[in-house]
Amino acid sequence: MSSWRSIAGWWLLALLVAAGLASLGAWQLGRMHQKQALLDAVQQVLDQRTPQPLALAADVARTRDYDWASGFGRFVDAPAVLLDNQQRDDRPGVRVYRVFQPAAAGAAPLLVELGWLPLPGDRQLPDVPRPTGEMQVAGLLAPPPSHGILAAVVAAQPAGQLLATGLDAPALRDRLRQPALAPRVLKLDPA
Repeated sequence: MSSWRSIAGWWLLALLVAAGLASLGAWQLGRMHQKQALLDAVQQVLDQRTPQPLALAADVARTRDYDWASGFGRFVDAPAVLLDNQQRDDRPGVRVYRVFQPAAAGAAPLLVELGWLPLPGDRQLPDVPRPTGEMQVAGLLAPPPSHGILAAVVAAQPAGQLLATGLDAPALRDRLRQPALAPRVLKLDPA
């Protein structure tokens, strides 16, 4: 009788493990479909490239959406934000962001991604000069990169930049001395 309970216990454990693995598989399949829908939405926006105003970056109802946006304005006198832990071709680096103030009345400032820069072995942060004068920018309005399950940390650097592990608009707004900061970022058109 004792061996029967032992065998039944192992079968029960095996069934529970199988059910758990099936549940994880279903979750992973769902994530695959979500990611594919996201990639399809981005591709549709990139294919159409119908310009929307930059003010759309501050629309809280569209925080998780993608839009092609274009407009005039200027980069404000605020520190550069360097997003840490960004890899490209197995090289460590940072993504560089600067605050852009659209010229349209009432439009909130937004972070504009200026590109990726490699970090040398001593992790000396690059100097990122602020573009000056009024200019037109165009690109993909997108949610900021995810910082994962840990809270985004922002640290002021001796050269004046802000080194961040994530782009959290409310936390960055104060550090950048901005009255507001749009929840989406603009990824510039490489063209």
